[in-house]
Amino acid sequence: MSQITSFMLFPRSTIIVVLLLFLSVSLVSSTPPEDPIKCSSPNNTTCTITNSYGIFPDRSECKASHVVYAATEQELVSTIAELTKNKTKMKVATRFSHSIPKLVCPEGQNGILISTKYLNKILKVDVNARTITMESGVTLKQLINEASKFGLVLPYTPYWWGLSIGGLIGTGAHGSTLFGKGSSVHDYVLELRIVVPSSSQDGFARVLSLDQQNEDLNAAKVSLGVLGVISQITLQLEPMFKRSITYLTKDDSDLGEKVGTFGHEHEFADMIWYPSQHKVVYRVDDRAPLATSGNGLYDFIPFRPTSSVELALVRTTEDIQESTSDANGKCLLAKTTTSTLINAAYGLTNNGIIFTGYPVIGFQNRLQASGTCLDSLQDAKITACAWDSRIKGEFFHQTTFSIGLSQAKNFIQDVQKLVQLEPKGLCGMEIYNGILMRYVTASGAYLGKQEDAIDFDITYYRSKDPFAPRLYEDILEEIEQLGIFKYGGLPHWGKNRNSAFEGVIKRYKNFQKFLKVKERYDPQGLFSSEWSDQVLGIKGSVTILKDGCALEGLCICSQDSHCNPSKGYFCRPGKVYKEARVCTRLKSP
Repeated sequence: MSQITSFMLFPRSTIIVVLLLFLSVSLVSSTPPEDPIKCSSPNNTTCTITNSYGIFPDRSECKASHVVYAATEQELVSTIAELTKNKTKMKVATRFSHSIPKLVCPEGQNGILISTKYLNKILKVDVNARTITMESGVTLKQLINEASKFGLVLPYTPYWWGLSIGGLIGTGAHGSTLFGKGSSVHDYVLELRIVVPSSSQDGFARVLSLDQQNEDLNAAKVSLGVLGVISQITLQLEPMFKRSITYLTKDDSDLGEKVGTFGHEHEFADMIWYPSQHKVVYRVDDRAPLATSGNGLYDFIPFRPTSSVELALVRTTEDIQESTSDANGKCLLAKTTTSTLINAAYGLTNNGIIFTGYPVIGFQNRLQASGTCLDSLQDAKITACAWDSRIKGEFFHQTTFSIGLSQAKNFIQDVQKLVQLEPKGLCGMEIYNGILMRYVTASGAYLGKQEDAIDFDITYYRSKDPFAPRLYEDILEEIEQLGIFKYGGLPHWGKNRNSAFEGVIKRYKNFQKFLKVKERYDPQGLFSSEWSDQVLGIKGSVTILKDGCALEGLCICSQDSHCNPSKGYFCRPGKVYKEARVCTRLKSP
């Protein structure tokens, strides 16, 4: 692209982003996401399932012969009993299906989906015991709203409320803290009920009630859906409290030093890192006395209804930048997006309407999570969630892993070395709001976090063409391999591309205990699939070797054909982590 064309296009794209972010502040209606399960007949047969982004990492289509929408625990028992009797493969699915990997795919085309969409009732709130019992299809938003009516709150949660409780604990979803029991919701589970296959003597299905005295709870809390279907969950809550939030923007030169201490200084601390801009935004976030004045609200801007027209314009701009290798355009777009979000306080308001300054003080239930693009009436897709696959909007990869606090400084410094070598190499990721860094603590769950750690959440451009390399493809691949392999990071179970999961199960010290529980609960492997067997190290590998496989994270390249030599991308060692193998753009091999 010529400089003249570049100057013509990117001031316009800057305006688009500004309009997109600020227009979304005033939008009050949106088209909610469609059901991830689609069936070709009215009796729920011949079905397909996808995730909320409309595509899995390997771009395959997941099929099922039938879907059952259970509305009670007894209906779960009846369904699982019948399927167990017939030795039929099955998988549990949720209302929004937000997991990126193929957790919901039954094996083959004859499996059955069991949806918890209608298993969505709050069963009991015990004010004295400070507990809430609910069915597994209840969403995080429902939980927050219902608990708050009784003056109770869940202290730490993911920031996105469009998750089912069964789904979020099953994948280890979390917020950010090093305080209390930590930020993982599953560590606040007091009891759960799970329906599992059984023998003919039990009628082919049984309900197990697991509390904290039962060691099997450590397997069932983060189970990836391979043990059975969770029907009910009881969580420990706390009395309502207020929080005080301030975002501070600073230079990132001492981020490596601060990462180990910042999480101990502030209860809800997190960081948003923009490496190419040498900038980090620290979230200074602590409890405030209930009597403190303030009724703040957090309606995170990227989770609001967004104009479909503007999303299409931004995506088109990004496609052009990729196809013309316009790094300058990406960096300008990243800086504009970042400054707009920072100036708008990321969606914080002091009174639910406007932002007048820091600190923003408000009740926990109004600040802990958001997702207003989910909860509106149909508007013919005039607005939608930004990643809705029915429109031309965001289409991305996510790489998310946690690194032990003792190693986080070294990882950050390695990333900074990459930025020194390629100053524009991470601008594309900053268009998607940089690297979100959240604190997590060691968990007793067999497949939970193994140590106190910092979670790095990276979102970045994905082409609709699986053979199209990204601009600075090698930089993000090297960061992924730095985190996962050099520093032994643990991938988030509900995110990531295939390559992040290769051999990872052996990093969980109690994975054999988990597999033993799995063998007792589901000896025929009816809730297992090819993908889950690969991830759990039972059989096969998540790596898919074929031309271009490294471009999609289906493999780590070992030969040039795993990249795209015809477009100048060849398999080469990393720039900082020499053991890495990444798809690097060269003029010649």
